[in-house]
Amino acid sequence: MKSTTLVVTRPSGQASALTEALQAAIADKAATRTGQDWQAPQILALPLLTIVPKSDPNVAAAIRAAMQTADFAVFVSPNAIECTMRLLGDDWQSIAQRPIPIGVVGQSSYHALERHGIGREAKTPTPIWMPGNPAQWDSEGLWEAIQHRFSSWAGRRVVVFRGDGGREWLADQLQAVGAQVEAIAVYSRIPLSESSPQWEKVLNANTDEALLILTSSEAVRHLGAVLKQQGRQDYLASASALCPHHNIARSAHEIGFGTVLECHSGDAALVSAAINWLEAESKKPH
Repeated sequence: MKSTTLVVTRPSGQASALTEALQAAIADKAATRTGQDWQAPQILALPLLTIVPKSDPNVAAAIRAAMQTADFAVFVSPNAIECTMRLLGDDWQSIAQRPIPIGVVGQSSYHALERHGIGREAKTPTPIWMPGNPAQWDSEGLWEAIQHRFSSWAGRRVVVFRGDGGREWLADQLQAVGAQVEAIAVYSRIPLSESSPQWEKVLNANTDEALLILTSSEAVRHLGAVLKQQGRQDYLASASALCPHHNIARSAHEIGFGTVLECHSGDAALVSAAINWLEAESKKPH
């Protein structure tokens, strides 16, 4: 019977929800299978990046100042939301003093805002703008969703909450139409140490096939750099990558994955695609 491994590469503080969803889906699938054609995979963690929130009071002061004049706020990820709210330490609405439209790239960020009492159903409703199509839960999709929200972006003040060294594409689009963009880094990303025992646990897993769930291009590049340094590119050549965005998939191809699969963004899409991969693997001769 073929053995398989699913490797969740999200930061450790954010991997639990996806891991639990995978475990539940695998249990449901196992309950419908009989005979020897199904073996539940092992699920391993390889947190390629660690999210470290900023704690500098100067960053909190910059956020408060930006909110006084902002016409639009963008959170690039749930991390950006959680770290911004931690820095503020107060209710977003009371600091903003007025509803500031907020842009997010996907449903996870939308739900993160809801957890902080921000959204259409809040006591003080805040417009939340995001791509309607899960296939476009990225910066390009957000730009398509917001570019005609104002009659003109010229002179509009936009604050973007992100991590250190975040992608510049959306800011470039906004600046090109005359918006005044201020980017505030509210967290840093720390790569997993090459000496971490988690590398060996994954690389030496007793398994026939492995699927790595990759949700960050930066994390993929770190994965490739460490395995190259360790002389273990062979692992990538025989493994599969599951990526919720074409940029991540391109990075996975570049570092040498033998098989690269793409799916929509969001945990539900990742879980569905992982189950489909497991089904396909179970039907291969071994």
